[in-house]
Amino acid sequence: MFIRRGRLGGRRPLVASHLPLTHKPTPTESAQHKATKERVVATASRYGLDADSEVPVANRRSVTDALVTGPAGVRIGWEIQYHHLSPSSVHRRSAHAVEHGITPLWVAKDRTASLIDRAPWVRVDDMPWKDIADGKEMPLRGGYRHLQVWKCGPSSDRHCLLTEGAGHCGGMHADWFLAALCQPQKRATHLEDLVLSSATGDSVPVYVPHRGSGRAGRHMWVPATDCALWQEIVDEKTPLPEAPAEEDDRITYAEQEIDRNCRAGEEGRFVSDSRPIRDLGQSAGGITLARMPPQRLRRPGLITPVERAAASAALGCPPWELGPCSGCGQLMRRYGRNAAMYCSVCRRVLNGR
Repeated sequence: MFIRRGRLGGRRPLVASHLPLTHKPTPTESAQHKATKERVVATASRYGLDADSEVPVANRRSVTDALVTGPAGVRIGWEIQYHHLSPSSVHRRSAHAVEHGITPLWVAKDRTASLIDRAPWVRVDDMPWKDIADGKEMPLRGGYRHLQVWKCGPSSDRHCLLTEGAGHCGGMHADWFLAALCQPQKRATHLEDLVLSSATGDSVPVYVPHRGSGRAGRHMWVPATDCALWQEIVDEKTPLPEAPAEEDDRITYAEQEIDRNCRAGEEGRFVSDSRPIRDLGQSAGGITLARMPPQRLRRPGLITPVERAAASAALGCPPWELGPCSGCGQLMRRYGRNAAMYCSVCRRVLNGR
């Protein structure tokens, strides 16, 4: 890359531009990307699903890393993106996939990846390509959530979505959480699990908008049963949001001095990338369920004499009868053929002995 003068309105800021050459990934990048792609295809084939790699999409305007087709015809387009990609490219490629009947599934390894929450995504650990090829476990660290519904009361371990501090509103809340933050904790979902469940429809993508913002929201993969319950709660279905009309992906020169200090061997974690962390693992915003009107108690229905006689014969016990008490009107019971009818309220005995 090189620095040049760009044109932005009447200004000419310094911008970073690629050399007019085809960018060739380093061997490490290519091997890690290739190992993940081959693992997705191999897992799908092992489950008996149709899978292929490097599939052209949208009249060859883009290529899907791995395309997995489920038994019902559901097509999942796996996009292994371990390096930076502009937000507009994520939106454009996702929109092209949706237009051609493919559900995009982006895989990232970096918590600062720009694709997070801009399309259906998951995040895995950053591991060497050899571990990926050898079948080391790849749990999903982000992007896959479970729905939790709880009553907001003093005994609840979760905080109230309406009150601040330690208050409780007494209502019902619903929110999306990672498996480790569920109560009780749920089993972590692995990459192989998602390969199968996404193709069979047991896992589906969901877009949950923030209640306080019309544009911001979170994309996630969730169990299909949780998705159905969520749609019943909110009574809405939110499609994949359209890409912004204009989104500036220009890389500008910040005019900051380069840090030339070597930090090899230093304790702690040093991050030279100033991009913000997008995968924070926090809740999705949640929703408070509307209060339901109290239900009136119903008096259980009485069985007919024929049903009572049949039950008596089947169970081998004498039938009992009901009759009103002359004092309080409460139903009185008679146990056995010759027993008296007894009122448990005013303790009266009818036809008694």
